[in-house]
Amino acid sequence: MVTFLPTSPGRLADVPSFERGIGGAESNVACVLARAGHSVRWVGRVGADGFGDHLVEAITAYGVDTSAVRRDPARPTGVYFRTAGDRATGAHEVAYYRAGSAASAMTARNTDLAAARSGRVLHLSGITAALSDGCLALMRELTAPRPGRPLVSFDVNHRPGLWRDHPEGPRVLLDLARRADLVFVGDDEAREAWGLRGAHAIREALPEPDVLVVKDGKAGAVVFDRTTAGSTGGTEPAGNAVRAEGGTAGGGGECGGDAAGAAVFVPALRVDVVAAVGAGDAFAAGFLSATLRGLPARGRLRHGHLTAAAALTVPGDLAEPPARGLADRLAALDDGAWETLRLGPGWTAADARAAEEVRTP
Repeated sequence: MVTFLPTSPGRLADVPSFERGIGGAESNVACVLARAGHSVRWVGRVGADGFGDHLVEAITAYGVDTSAVRRDPARPTGVYFRTAGDRATGAHEVAYYRAGSAASAMTARNTDLAAARSGRVLHLSGITAALSDGCLALMRELTAPRPGRPLVSFDVNHRPGLWRDHPEGPRVLLDLARRADLVFVGDDEAREAWGLRGAHAIREALPEPDVLVVKDGKAGAVVFDRTTAGSTGGTEPAGNAVRAEGGTAGGGGECGGDAAGAAVFVPALRVDVVAAVGAGDAFAAGFLSATLRGLPARGRLRHGHLTAAAALTVPGDLAEPPARGLADRLAALDDGAWETLRLGPGWTAADARAAEEVRTP
């Protein structure tokens, strides 16, 4: 979707002007992965209108292959507006205008499935599944077991408002997650959608994925991993989806291990938050980038936290990820330095002076 960000604080009713940007869970992941040096394709559907032109041009400018994006002459590109306040506050407002949009008309018949499956990782979002029956059928097709399937990454992204007319939404998301190889889910959304509390309870309900990442906001994240270090399976993103190809270190600790896979926890970073929008997508991109590079579980979580910190310190949905050298250096900090690290706006600048300004007490 096209995103409109307010130029000043206040209610949507009072904000006089907005700045245009781009937004969308899968396209956010695609853009960050491309900036991180991976070969990425975004497969989606936008209107044959000016906003569709802007989305395709902007996503392409990040280095993403948009050749498989379809243009819909009969339906508009979706848009949304939001206030400048933190999503977690009661004053935060978001107004979505995507009913009947081009993206909501995606189906398994009008999407380039071969393009979606052509990479090493296929990244999908539960948001897309909620847009229409056709989108849900597409998600089921892309997560279906098949020979040579890429590694399927699924971010649950439970949005209750999208499922308001479909009370089976939580069950649908659980079923899709069980068909994936790698799953991202927030502890809070698992509690709201499925009544589950705690990472181990979520793992018991989701035993099928080889890798399960449970995020717990400011506390940190846990990964349950049955794979060997450096193994990624096949992989690629897609349709409002993403495809990626790609070419550590310290912190956190093991929480136990069994058939569910070793559980590794890494605390979140201390961040001077500007806006929380896009942080979950950035975390997924950082974790996937580290996965494609063959990093161990703790390193993958640390890179997820670092990329999320980049998004948290800018006002929009997308942020420039830290340069790989800087991210690797910070990911390699010992536990004490990691837990006292504090990041603020501008920390991802790639030059040496900016790296020195990162505060590591």
